[in-house]
Amino acid sequence: MKNFISLVTLICLFMSCNDNTHKCEVPTNGFGPYEGQTIYMGSESTIDVFKQIDVAWTNRDYETLKSLISDGGNFTFEDGTNVSTGDEFTSKIEKEYQESLEKGQEWGWKIDYAFAVHPKGSDDPNATNQKGEWVNAQFSGQDGIYIEWYQIVNGKLVRWNQAKAQLPKK
Repeated sequence: MKNFISLVTLICLFMSCNDNTHKCEVPTNGFGPYEGQTIYMGSESTIDVFKQIDVAWTNRDYETLKSLISDGGNFTFEDGTNVSTGDEFTSKIEKEYQESLEKGQEWGWKIDYAFAVHPKGSDDPNATNQKGEWVNAQFSGQDGIYIEWYQIVNGKLVRWNQAKAQLPKK
């Protein structure tokens, strides 16, 4: 009898977790900086562009990277350097790469997470953050933890911000 009750409980638990048809009534939460904005989950296609950027960056494939960057954008590195073209962006990366070699640091990082979102709902003409989608990603490297935001519009990076934190003490 005890085994029968356990089996029925297990079957009921499995059936309750198997609801793949449930849709959220309002697929949004949070708020944006402009009146009326809320935040929605983004698409996998935006994550795919992020992954292309990451692979090109990792491999120092600057021609591919430049093809994914919109000239006239706004790209801010953790040290405060601000650039606006693919050429400037890749020059900064190459400079950082050469500095890491001089310090004997390993070039590379691990992606801890990435997800895409997009704000919408504001009628304010200054709400340029509603164009395309944004990817938030965290990376762990030998020299710290990086948190980055990528605004991707029509398959190209138009805005990017990077912040750096110390590695946790062990």
